[in-house]
Amino acid sequence: MFHRVGPAAYKPGLDNTIALLKSVGNPHIGLKCIHVAGTNGKGSTSHLLASILQSNGYKVGLYTSPHLKDFRERIRINGQMIREDDVVDFVKRNAPLWKNIQPSFFEITVAMCFEYFKMQAVDVAVIETGLGGRLDSTNVIQPDLSVITNVSLDHMNLLGDTVAQIAREKAGIIKPQTPVVLGPMVVDARQVMLETAANVEAPVYIADDANIEIFDDCPLKGLYQQQNFKTVAKSIEVLQTLGYQLKEYAIRQGIELVNQQTGLMGRWQILNDAPLTVADVAHNEDGIQQVMQQIANCQYQNLHFVLGMVADKDVSLVLQHLPKNAIYYFCKAQIPRGMEASILRTHANKLGLNGAVYTSIQEAFQAAQNAASQDDMIFVGGSIFTVAEVL
Repeated sequence: MFHRVGPAAYKPGLDNTIALLKSVGNPHIGLKCIHVAGTNGKGSTSHLLASILQSNGYKVGLYTSPHLKDFRERIRINGQMIREDDVVDFVKRNAPLWKNIQPSFFEITVAMCFEYFKMQAVDVAVIETGLGGRLDSTNVIQPDLSVITNVSLDHMNLLGDTVAQIAREKAGIIKPQTPVVLGPMVVDARQVMLETAANVEAPVYIADDANIEIFDDCPLKGLYQQQNFKTVAKSIEVLQTLGYQLKEYAIRQGIELVNQQTGLMGRWQILNDAPLTVADVAHNEDGIQQVMQQIANCQYQNLHFVLGMVADKDVSLVLQHLPKNAIYYFCKAQIPRGMEASILRTHANKLGLNGAVYTSIQEAFQAAQNAASQDDMIFVGGSIFTVAEVL
C-alpha cells in the first residue's frame, strides 16, 4: 500500500479500478459528487465542503486519504466513520473476485467507499483524489463540480518534474461541460488548467476574488487556510447556481463545526498552549514554506522541532526552508517508508540544522516536552506519519 510503502505500491491507470468497480456493481455510476484535487489543501477543502453540506441538511459522504489514526477515517457519512463490520463484510464478500484483478490497497478502498455511499444512499459525496488526478482511482466519477486547490512540486517521481507537468495530471479530473473551481495557484499551473478546461468546454471559476468573510469563526487557524477558504467560498457560489440549497447561517455553522462534524485533524492543530505545541501534516516544499511563515509569526523563546520524514522524497527540498535556530529532534515513523533518523540528521546537518536522534517519535516528542520551557514552542511535522503518532 502506497500509504506505508511508497511508490512501489502505486498502480497508475484506471483499468484495475474499472474492473474492480464492475465486479461490485458499478456503485459510482449515478453518484452525485464533488471531486477535489490539488497538491496542498485538498483535504481541508474537502472537509469544509462536507461540513457545509451537512449543516445544510444533506446526507454527505466524505472520502479522503491518507488516514492518521484509523483506516476508517477515509470513509465517512456525516462525519461518522464506516463501521468495522462493514469493512470486514466488504472484504469477505469481494476478496475472491480480486485474484485476477490484483487491485492495490487504494483501489480496493475506493471501491469500498463507492459501494458504501450507494448502500447508505448519500445525497452527495465529496471525493478527494489520492495522487495526481488523471490516473487516480477516484477519476471514474462524473461529478457535479470539480475543484482543484493548487499545484506545487510533490510526488515528482510519479507526476512530473515541473509544475506544468504536475498540473496536467491534476487537470485530468476536469470533465466535459462540468464546472471547475480553480484555487489560487501559480501562473504556469493555471494556464494548463485553463487550456484543459477549454478543450472540454468546462466552465471555469477562479477563486482568487472570493469573499471569505464567512470564515471568521473557522477553527482552522493556519494562515495557509486563507487560500483554501477562497476555494471553498467560490465552490459554494457555484454549487448554489447548480441548485444546491445552501443557506448562509448553515454555511457558517458548517465552517465553525468542521472539526467536530468531519473529524479533521493535523492542520495547525494546537496540542497545548504552554508551551505552545502545534502539529501540522505539511510535508512538501510549498506546504512547509507556508507553515514556516506562520511559525515566524508566533511568539516563543526557543523552537523545538520534532521532525520525521519519508525516504522516497528529496528531503532537502523541505529541509532548506526550516529554521537553523531551532532545536531538532530527529525521529522515524513506524512505517517502511520512514527515513532513518540518523540519515535524516545527516541531511539536516548539511543545511545547518542540528539536534539529536531518537529511537521513536514518542521518545522525541517526550524529549522536546521535557526540554521546553513554558515560553518555548514545540512543532511536530515533516510527514503525515510523524503527526499521526503524536496525536
